Amino acid sequence: MINRREFTIEIEAEKSAIWKAMWEDTNYRQWAAVFYEGTYAVTDNWKEGSIVHFLAPNKSGIYSNIEKHIPNLYIEFRHIGNVVDGKEQPLDEETKKWTGATEIYRIEENEGFNVLKVEIDIMDEHLEFMTTTFDKALETVKNICINK
Repeated sequence: MINRREFTIEIEAEKSAIWKAMWEDTNYRQWAAVFYEGTYAVTDNWKEGSIVHFLAPNKSGIYSNIEKHIPNLYIEFRHIGNVVDGKEQPLDEETKKWTGATEIYRIEENEGFNVLKVEIDIMDEHLEFMTTTFDKALETVKNICINK
Protein backbone atom coordinates (compact mmCIF):
# COMPACT_ATOMS: atom_id res chain seq x y z
CA MET A 1 0.00 0.00 0.00
CA ILE A 2 1.15 3.53 -0.76
CA ASN A 3 1.13 6.21 1.96
CA ARG A 4 1.31 9.96 1.26
CA ARG A 5 3.54 11.87 3.68
CA GLU A 6 4.60 15.51 3.89
CA PHE A 7 7.87 16.82 5.28
CA THR A 8 8.72 20.48 5.79
CA ILE A 9 11.63 22.62 6.91
CA GLU A 10 12.09 26.37 7.32
CA ILE A 11 15.22 27.73 5.65
CA GLU A 12 16.52 31.29 5.87
CA ALA A 13 17.82 31.42 2.31
CA GLU A 14 16.72 32.60 -1.10
CA LYS A 15 14.62 30.18 -3.13
CA SER A 16 17.38 29.92 -5.73
CA ALA A 17 19.89 28.94 -3.04
CA ILE A 18 17.56 26.24 -1.71
CA TRP A 19 16.97 24.95 -5.24
CA LYS A 20 20.70 24.82 -5.92
CA ALA A 21 21.22 23.02 -2.59
CA MET A 22 18.77 20.35 -3.70
CA TRP A 23 19.43 19.82 -7.39
CA GLU A 24 23.04 20.79 -8.16
CA ASP A 25 24.89 17.47 -8.56
CA THR A 26 27.39 17.79 -5.69
CA ASN A 27 24.70 19.03 -3.31
CA TYR A 28 22.16 16.41 -4.39
CA ARG A 29 24.69 13.67 -3.70
CA GLN A 30 25.30 15.13 -0.23
CA TRP A 31 21.68 15.19 0.98
CA ALA A 32 20.62 12.03 -0.87
CA ALA A 33 23.46 10.15 0.86
CA VAL A 34 21.35 10.35 4.02
CA PHE A 35 19.11 7.71 2.39
CA TYR A 36 21.89 5.64 0.81
CA GLU A 37 25.59 6.50 0.67
CA GLY A 38 26.77 7.23 -2.86
CA THR A 39 23.32 8.01 -4.29
CA TYR A 40 23.34 10.16 -7.41
CA ALA A 41 21.02 11.18 -10.23
CA VAL A 42 21.45 10.92 -13.99
CA THR A 43 19.36 13.66 -15.53
CA ASP A 44 18.95 15.98 -18.49
CA ASN A 45 19.41 19.04 -16.25
CA TRP A 46 16.10 18.34 -14.45
CA LYS A 47 14.10 19.33 -17.56
CA GLU A 48 10.33 18.97 -17.44
CA GLY A 49 9.22 15.90 -19.40
CA SER A 50 12.58 14.14 -19.16
CA ILE A 51 13.46 10.87 -17.44
CA VAL A 52 15.79 10.88 -14.43
CA HIS A 53 17.57 7.87 -12.93
CA PHE A 54 18.03 7.91 -9.15
CA LEU A 55 20.89 5.48 -8.59
CA ALA A 56 23.07 3.80 -6.02
CA PRO A 57 26.80 3.38 -6.77
CA ASN A 58 26.10 -0.01 -8.42
CA LYS A 59 23.92 1.78 -11.04
CA SER A 60 20.70 0.32 -9.62
CA GLY A 61 17.72 2.31 -8.43
CA ILE A 62 14.58 3.77 -9.96
CA TYR A 63 13.65 5.88 -12.95
CA SER A 64 11.09 8.64 -12.93
CA ASN A 65 9.51 11.22 -15.22
CA ILE A 66 9.78 14.91 -14.36
CA GLU A 67 6.09 15.79 -14.67
CA LYS A 68 6.42 19.48 -13.88
CA HIS A 69 9.34 21.76 -13.13
CA ILE A 70 9.17 25.42 -12.23
CA PRO A 71 12.76 26.34 -11.26
CA ASN A 72 13.23 27.66 -7.71
CA LEU A 73 9.61 26.81 -6.89
CA TYR A 74 8.29 23.34 -7.78
CA ILE A 75 9.34 19.95 -9.17
CA GLU A 76 7.22 16.81 -9.42
CA PHE A 77 8.47 13.31 -10.17
CA ARG A 78 6.30 10.37 -11.21
CA HIS A 79 8.17 7.17 -10.42
CA ILE A 80 8.00 4.56 -13.15
CA GLY A 81 10.20 1.53 -12.54
CA ASN A 82 13.49 -0.02 -11.55
CA VAL A 83 16.96 0.44 -12.99
CA VAL A 84 19.47 -2.42 -12.85
CA ASP A 85 23.06 -1.98 -14.06
CA GLY A 86 22.08 1.40 -15.50
CA LYS A 87 19.25 -0.04 -17.62
CA GLU A 88 15.53 0.66 -17.23
CA GLN A 89 13.68 -2.58 -16.46
CA PRO A 90 10.24 -3.57 -17.75
CA LEU A 91 7.46 -3.32 -15.17
CA ASP A 92 6.89 -6.50 -13.19
CA GLU A 93 4.25 -7.38 -10.61
CA GLU A 94 6.27 -5.87 -7.74
CA THR A 95 6.97 -2.64 -9.62
CA LYS A 96 3.32 -2.29 -10.64
CA LYS A 97 2.48 -1.86 -6.93
CA TRP A 98 4.26 1.53 -6.84
CA THR A 99 4.58 2.75 -10.42
CA GLY A 100 2.91 6.15 -10.68
CA ALA A 101 3.85 7.16 -7.13
CA THR A 102 4.81 10.81 -6.93
CA GLU A 103 7.38 12.94 -5.15
CA ILE A 104 6.82 16.71 -5.07
CA TYR A 105 9.20 19.43 -3.84
CA ARG A 106 7.96 23.00 -3.46
CA ILE A 107 9.23 26.18 -1.86
CA GLU A 108 6.74 28.55 -0.25
CA GLU A 109 7.50 32.03 1.01
CA ASN A 110 6.99 33.02 4.62
CA GLU A 111 8.10 36.11 6.52
CA GLY A 112 11.87 36.05 6.85
CA PHE A 113 12.33 32.52 5.55
CA ASN A 114 11.18 30.02 2.96
CA VAL A 115 9.51 26.69 3.63
CA LEU A 116 10.66 23.64 1.70
CA LYS A 117 7.79 21.15 1.50
CA VAL A 118 8.04 17.60 0.22
CA GLU A 119 5.03 15.41 -0.50
CA ILE A 120 5.95 11.81 -1.20
CA ASP A 121 4.18 8.51 -1.77
CA ILE A 122 5.85 5.77 0.30
CA MET A 123 5.26 2.01 0.22
CA ASP A 124 4.40 0.38 3.57
CA GLU A 125 7.71 -1.49 3.73
CA HIS A 126 9.68 1.77 3.46
CA LEU A 127 7.43 3.95 5.63
CA GLU A 128 9.36 3.74 8.91
CA PHE A 129 12.76 4.30 7.25
CA MET A 130 11.56 7.24 5.15
CA THR A 131 9.67 8.83 8.05
CA THR A 132 12.73 8.80 10.28
CA THR A 133 15.23 9.67 7.53
CA PHE A 134 13.54 12.38 5.46
CA ASP A 135 13.85 15.05 8.16
CA LYS A 136 17.61 14.35 8.30
CA ALA A 137 17.83 14.83 4.53
CA LEU A 138 16.02 18.17 4.77
CA GLU A 139 18.34 19.27 7.58
CA THR A 140 21.23 18.49 5.26
CA VAL A 141 19.67 20.69 2.54
CA LYS A 142 19.33 23.47 5.11
CA ASN A 143 22.96 23.06 6.18
CA ILE A 144 24.12 23.23 2.57
CA CYS A 145 22.28 26.56 2.24
CA ILE A 146 23.71 27.95 5.49
CA ASN A 147 27.29 26.88 4.71
CA LYS A 148 27.45 28.25 1.14
